[in-house]
Amino acid sequence: MAANPNPAPDPNQKLVRVFDTEQEAEAMVVSGLLESTGIDCDVTSLDAPQGVLPIGGTIILVREEDAEKARQLIEEYRRAPGEELSEDFSDAGEGGAQ
Repeated sequence: MAANPNPAPDPNQKLVRVFDTEQEAEAMVVSGLLESTGIDCDVTSLDAPQGVLPIGGTIILVREEDAEKARQLIEEYRRAPGEELSEDFSDAGEGGAQ
């Protein structure tokens, strides 16, 4: 079996949430952006059935030492013309959701 070119961060390392969204496709775009720059990330679904409608979303975690660079890349990507991500996700970089 071939080695995974973008392994998930080691679970024994401190991970920090840098992005969250209700759209799984949006999380996949952002995780691809981070991995393309060498930042390993873990995409985690928070979907939990709540009565009739599911609630939750998807979060992206990175190593603590990569968090600032990851947030900068996400912010630059959000500002890129023609490459807009939804504005209705919370910015984990502000307010300290860690």
